[in-house]
Amino acid sequence: MKIHAHALLFDNDGTLVSSLASVDRCWARWATEYGITAEEFARVELHGRPAAEIAADLLPADLVPQAVARIEDLEVDDVPNGGVHLLPGTRAFLDALPAERWAVVTSATRRLAEARLDAVGILPKTLVAADDVTRGKPDPEPYLLAARALGVDPADCVVFEDAPAGLTAGRAAGMTTVALTTTHQAHELQADLVVENLSALSALVTEQGVEISLRG
Repeated sequence: MKIHAHALLFDNDGTLVSSLASVDRCWARWATEYGITAEEFARVELHGRPAAEIAADLLPADLVPQAVARIEDLEVDDVPNGGVHLLPGTRAFLDALPAERWAVVTSATRRLAEARLDAVGILPKTLVAADDVTRGKPDPEPYLLAARALGVDPADCVVFEDAPAGLTAGRAAGMTTVALTTTHQAHELQADLVVENLSALSALVTEQGVEISLRG
């Protein structure tokens, strides 16, 4: 199977890097600080969604801005504590791409995203973060904004995601979707292609764009 694209759009956490241990640590502490029970917290979808939406599901509206600032501080402070590491295949796959052909599209704030990316030496030319949009994933706005920033038609973009919310956003944007089973099982992920991680793929840059293929 080969996928042809003019631009590649990557979610960050769970796609390029893993920060699951950090996320679990920080959100557990945050929930305790705000008196949220384990049962209440378990009912909320955490992965792949902006912190503001998660906080809004759990707290009164007047507490949300303060609570969002608090979780951002906790997660940024946790980055030096081994809070993030590259997932298999990330470095090789990104190194094969011209900087103007790809972007990172994350539900994290720009401050948090840049802290995590800097920690593992990834420097995207184009980054779309939670601060840049009015509606986060699963709304298509983040991916449509990234396509516009790269000057590429959404139909010529491929989205790489590990979370159902992000895949929904990619489909709604009219883009081809590739799911990675790094945080969810394959049957939970609806995509044009499902792989274990980026090490399963290769990228060939041509005059027409980028050709993505399964290895082996």
